[in-house]
Amino acid sequence: MQKPDIRNCTDEEMKQFLISINEKPFRAKQIHEWLWKKNVHSFEEMINIPKLLTEQLNAHFTFHTSIIDQEASSEDGTIKFIFRLFDQQLIEGVLIPSGKRVTACISSQVGCPLKCDFCATGTMGFTRNLHFWEIMDQFSLMNQRSIESFGNHITNFVFMGMGEPLLNYDQVTKAINILTSPQGNGISPSRITLSTVGLVKGIRKLADEQFKANLAISIHVANDQKRNQLIPTNLSNPLAELQAALKYYVDKTDQRITIEYVLIDHVNDSLEDAENLCRFCKSFPVKINLIQYNATDSKYRKSSIENTKAFIQHLESRNLIVNLRQSRGQDIAAACGQLVKNSKKR
Repeated sequence: MQKPDIRNCTDEEMKQFLISINEKPFRAKQIHEWLWKKNVHSFEEMINIPKLLTEQLNAHFTFHTSIIDQEASSEDGTIKFIFRLFDQQLIEGVLIPSGKRVTACISSQVGCPLKCDFCATGTMGFTRNLHFWEIMDQFSLMNQRSIESFGNHITNFVFMGMGEPLLNYDQVTKAINILTSPQGNGISPSRITLSTVGLVKGIRKLADEQFKANLAISIHVANDQKRNQLIPTNLSNPLAELQAALKYYVDKTDQRITIEYVLIDHVNDSLEDAENLCRFCKSFPVKINLIQYNATDSKYRKSSIENTKAFIQHLESRNLIVNLRQSRGQDIAAACGQLVKNSKKR
């Protein structure tokens, strides 16, 4: 029988296991700290655990660890990683340095089932959800690399890599709970952002559970007919229902929403599109991140400088907070919408 991954074992299950082998239950706390504070990947690294217990752990459990399979560095300092998971599946993650700030872009699925028309990841298809400990592996591996490359720990986390986080709700929120817990990594929830295309049920569930991290919504166009073409899941999560869910979220959590909007030439960058976005955002407090479209093999191209400026001016004339986000890592296909398993072509 295949041994279970020790990181799937709850604290209570670990205590019961320790009792069953006549070991002291307080060892469960020590094991927890090695797993989630120090992020070790072998029992031998647990140096305050008795050798006999280490042997018992090795006999009953395993670590399904991830490794860095490849990495590439951009001229702007961004580093893209290809992680090989225990079952040989591949995912990507990105480190983005900016002064003393280092942001980790983390994946939540192997591939993505949503098939957004402008996103390279959507062309991969979907293989499976990530386990929460595979999400944590991305953090621990990139954090070590961040220290080596930038002399600083990861300061911010964005679930904007491969996959739709709300389709892997339980594992993603479990990873966030470990990242933010004092018994885990103790990271402030304000430094973590979960990005979704706008799955209504998931957003309402986050609200009911008093989600503490930041929520970002990838709108990209605020017209149902256009959005149905760009983001097929809009057919089952139309803008009116999404707008109501976001109002519900803000009322429950008292947190401002971030709206993400990729500007695509002659698709969603007209003044009419800008006004539609204003109307969508009127019901709750928002800040808007405009994103330059990053070229993939698709039929789209980024908005012109003139259209981008006009779009921004229109939003600002409606007293909306607008930020034009600069793309990073384009030369290594690490920018928004470019993550795809190119290594699979080897």
